[in-house]
Amino acid sequence: MTRPEDTNQTPFHDLQQYVAIPRVGGLAINSDGTRLVTSVSTLNPKGTGYVSALWDVDPTGSRAAYRITRSAKGESNAAFASNGDLYFTSARPDPDATDDEDTAQSLWVSPAAGGEAHAVVTRAGAVNAVIAAKDAGVVVVTASVMPGAEDEPSDETIRKARKKADVAAILHDGYPVRYWDADLGPARPHLFAVETPDEQGSRPSTVDAPSGRKIRDLTNDIAAGLVNASPVISPDGTTILTNLAVPLARGDQRSVIARIDVATGDRTIVLDDDGYDLSPGPISPDGSKAVLVRESRSTPERAPRITLVVLDLATGVATDLASGWDRWASPKAWLPDGSGVLVVADQDGRAPVFRINVESGSVDQVTHDDAAYSDVVVGANGVAYGLRSSYAFPSEILQIDLTTGNVAQLHGPVTRPPLPGNLAEVGAQAPDGTRVRSWIALPPGASAESPAPLLLWIHGGPLGSWNAWSWRWNPWLMVAQGYAVLLPDPALSTGYGQDFVQRGWGRWGAEPFTDLMAATDAAVARPDIDADRTAAMGGSFGGYMANWVAGHTNRFKAIVTHASLWALDQFGPTTDASHYWSKEMTPQMAVDNSPHRFVKEIATPMLVVHGDKDYRVPIGEGLRLWYELLSQSQLATDEDGRTPHRFLYFPNENHWVLSPQHARIWYGVVHNFLATHIGLDVPELPAELGLIPPPSTTTDKPA
Repeated sequence: MTRPEDTNQTPFHDLQQYVAIPRVGGLAINSDGTRLVTSVSTLNPKGTGYVSALWDVDPTGSRAAYRITRSAKGESNAAFASNGDLYFTSARPDPDATDDEDTAQSLWVSPAAGGEAHAVVTRAGAVNAVIAAKDAGVVVVTASVMPGAEDEPSDETIRKARKKADVAAILHDGYPVRYWDADLGPARPHLFAVETPDEQGSRPSTVDAPSGRKIRDLTNDIAAGLVNASPVISPDGTTILTNLAVPLARGDQRSVIARIDVATGDRTIVLDDDGYDLSPGPISPDGSKAVLVRESRSTPERAPRITLVVLDLATGVATDLASGWDRWASPKAWLPDGSGVLVVADQDGRAPVFRINVESGSVDQVTHDDAAYSDVVVGANGVAYGLRSSYAFPSEILQIDLTTGNVAQLHGPVTRPPLPGNLAEVGAQAPDGTRVRSWIALPPGASAESPAPLLLWIHGGPLGSWNAWSWRWNPWLMVAQGYAVLLPDPALSTGYGQDFVQRGWGRWGAEPFTDLMAATDAAVARPDIDADRTAAMGGSFGGYMANWVAGHTNRFKAIVTHASLWALDQFGPTTDASHYWSKEMTPQMAVDNSPHRFVKEIATPMLVVHGDKDYRVPIGEGLRLWYELLSQSQLATDEDGRTPHRFLYFPNENHWVLSPQHARIWYGVVHNFLATHIGLDVPELPAELGLIPPPSTTTDKPA
């Protein structure tokens, strides 16, 4: 796959231009398929964050997209009600509010009949998300409630008391206590039904009547199990299915499926299998069935396997769906006639849309382009839409012909940015004979006469694939600097079958490492790659692999390790999901595969990057790595305290570097570090680090 572009100047040559590129995310469709809404994030005026707004996209592709919301706080979580009203969440000020305090995120509605959007649910604890029934006037929101609160007024009282006393302490009685960058508790997530004006006893008689609505708690006694839940609602609005975390002995937990009657709040566990973790997919158009995702509970010897089942909501019987298909599918939408389900699954460095026949279980691939699809929705007329991206372009909105597989790009809110190079594929063979494939992003000037230095990028997960656009790890920024960037999928990657995952399970330092080296060997064998100028970098599990690479080969001139696992016996009990990792990471596995044991073999300059708010890979990993590099590696500090290693520390970033100003710092430091050791022209470090004098601001004064 290639896409040559004019490389004289692109947004990837200037970090300020890059972080300012608008970003599309999410897709919602109304019940009759005549409206599509997406979200676009743009840089705020200060350049320190992103603000999202909702845009209307024409499903027919006839007219241009137009913006439908605007505020300094932004809008997100779009969901259409059955009558066409558009619900969303926002912390924008409510003009009808009676106090001047900062507004928590509220539920807003933009009426289908027209007129200005207005707030319908405002509460001290915020509204986090919204789901709406397709065929009935039922709207449900997710919102957190303090455990000691009996009702909404007492919840507000408790919150205000904690704020006034400046208390942030949380007393836990279970696990987990953190998730990615969020502290869990003391408030817990609940599901609330939003009462319509009729249910409240009266309907406003004028358009401008007060629009506030009451909410009815559906989950008060199971709130602890709703952490990280992903509820879905039936088209008729009568039923909610949600995953529910059930605590087990020794800090473990498993996920079951609960059914909630929206009218009464009655709840039942409809599927519970102690060998699997379960999560809900969409409910069929007639409300009789649901597709569920079933993930086998892994062991130290056996990797998880993800399959689909169809749950009969009347009988509670679950039937395997496409059980012989060796891909990990994510269900997105039912076909309008209920005959099949559209899913997305990683496959060979892409993520196509597939159609599964519910009766036969047969699987047909719908899309065949070099892209990864997400947010697939289907209109009442059977036309599908979705977002797609690849390493050649960020997310864009497509109409999908389910009969032919043809796709048509709609007039979205943003256009593709020009790239500073080309994208191609590289094949390699691992020592055990397994095929290992990669993407490679190449600068246009790379040739046998002028070969490009190679930068190996190792993906995180580790259960994932380099198949979709990434704003956080974007290879084109490095291509613009003259590098060829290799994006391999080694053992443990998804999209190549269960056996490919199993090859690396519990063997992180074995096949994943040898696969990466085989991919690198294949890349440097190309005449347009300079085999003498190579570097490597990775984040999260990719950072783990970067650390492992550093201790097992000196072939690279420099290595960047971001949010990386260093000492596995330390990581396992301190990450935010120890119960997950312990299923694979036995004490012996941690010893056999821990990079810290090989620190004395490291002779390659390393740039360590870590955020203090990282709960997935806690900061202790970065701190210990940094000290042991300085004290034990072959490039430890000399008598004058000097070392080629560097540590880029972000006190207020998490597992990712999300704020635009810090993203510019991140890439600026990476550019400087790699160029120093690869032999390219070395750019100055970002001035905001305070390490170089700022530009002179003096002016000549008249005598």
